Amino acid sequence: MEKQWILSHIDHTLLKQDATWEQIQEICKEGIEYKAASVCIAPSFVPQAVSFVQGRVAVCTVIGFPNGYQTTATKVFETMDAVKHGADEIDMVINVGWVKEGLYETILQEINVIKEACQDKILKVIIETSLLTEEEKIRMCEVVSRSKGDYIKTSTGFAGGGATLKDIQLFAKHVFGDTKIKAAGGIKSIQDAEDFLQAGAQRLGSSSLLAMIVK
Repeated sequence: MEKQWILSHIDHTLLKQDATWEQIQEICKEGIEYKAASVCIAPSFVPQAVSFVQGRVAVCTVIGFPNGYQTTATKVFETMDAVKHGADEIDMVINVGWVKEGLYETILQEINVIKEACQDKILKVIIETSLLTEEEKIRMCEVVSRSKGDYIKTSTGFAGGGATLKDIQLFAKHVFGDTKIKAAGGIKSIQDAEDFLQAGAQRLGSSSLLAMIVK
């Protein structure tokens, strides 16, 4: 695969708790220079980042992050606030406890109201695969495919596990309609990136992949 093609699928990410504005600026500069799909940053940095990038790269932020157990109303407010400040893409975390309880229709409703709050912005739905059984992952493929969300995403990277090739292959087999796939967390090499993209992922969330490609 051509390096630039891989770069164009990367959400260049910095979501560490101790991230500073200086570090976020570097992420933005790199995202612009190497034509990444987006820069993915914490909501508190969205206004500054939007002003800084001036539309030269999409700004993505996270909602209900990283645990997903905020109330739906809280997630909706977070989303509206992010969009108001210029976020182009939203990555939301589902309530994993609801999956364990089998509350799939409740999850579907939450995704849809958050998508409404997104307006015309892209919504990616993080299902936290490392905490789910295979059956639960398949059910979530169905839920996200039925929803108004745009992507199903593997992981936050904060739950002890990230994307696996097996999960991306499972997603590709079970999503339907226009649902796209994002692999995030645990992408440790260019070969990983190529494997995920070949398996069906359209986005790659990573804090280190861009540097590996351009070094």
